[in-house]
Amino acid sequence: MSLARRIAAMFRIKAHKALDHAEDPREVLDYSYSRQLELLNKVRRGVADVATSRKRVELQLNQLQESAAKLEGQAQQALSLGKEEIAREALTRRAAALSQADELKGQHTSLRAEEDRLALASQRLQAKTEAFRTHKEVIKATYTAAEAHTRITESVTGLSEEMGDVGLAIQRAEDKTAQLQARAGALDELLASGALEDATLPAGRDDLQAQLDGITAGGDIDEQLARMKRKLHAAPTPPALSAESTTDDRRGQEGMS
Repeated sequence: MSLARRIAAMFRIKAHKALDHAEDPREVLDYSYSRQLELLNKVRRGVADVATSRKRVELQLNQLQESAAKLEGQAQQALSLGKEEIAREALTRRAAALSQADELKGQHTSLRAEEDRLALASQRLQAKTEAFRTHKEVIKATYTAAEAHTRITESVTGLSEEMGDVGLAIQRAEDKTAQLQARAGALDELLASGALEDATLPAGRDDLQAQLDGITAGGDIDEQLARMKRKLHAAPTPPALSAESTTDDRRGQEGMS
């Protein structure tokens, strides 16, 4: 195949695809139906024209038959009057009229057959046109429903894709939040173990200083407890409390004995 033929074939293919994409089947069906109606009207006009011609032939045939009958009467009248020549002329004209009538009868028979044929074709074409119209409406309704379903499906698909993107964004946010929480927990553990320094503490404060501060605080608490014990032992015992204690001691000894 030559280059020009390939280019022409490619152009026809692309043009066919573009036409198929831009073509609306409903419009094509309506156009086809209108063309069938036009053809049906032409056939009906043909039937009417043939019927008109047949009627015209019938009128001419009737006129010739009436003329032949009149000429026959004139011939008889001429013979009764002894006018043989006039009678001969009348009979000659009658024969010509009958000959024309025979020709018209043949034409009338042909026109009648043509009229019947066109009438039958018109009836068949009308039945096909009505069937096509019904089928056309069914196809149009089916196409419209399919088109609507396709649009709804495309909308739902787009919504599903959008919801999928939202779900992925939520998943990424949750993953990032979990990572930040894990990092914060790890930093807290490192700070508690002393592996990291707390930048919020005063400058020069380290773990040794913290241990010394703890020992000093513990010594202060021990000294406070010792001082409170000395005060407690140095205080005199109240008399009432001593008498009650002596009475309770005796009751305890009696109960034991």
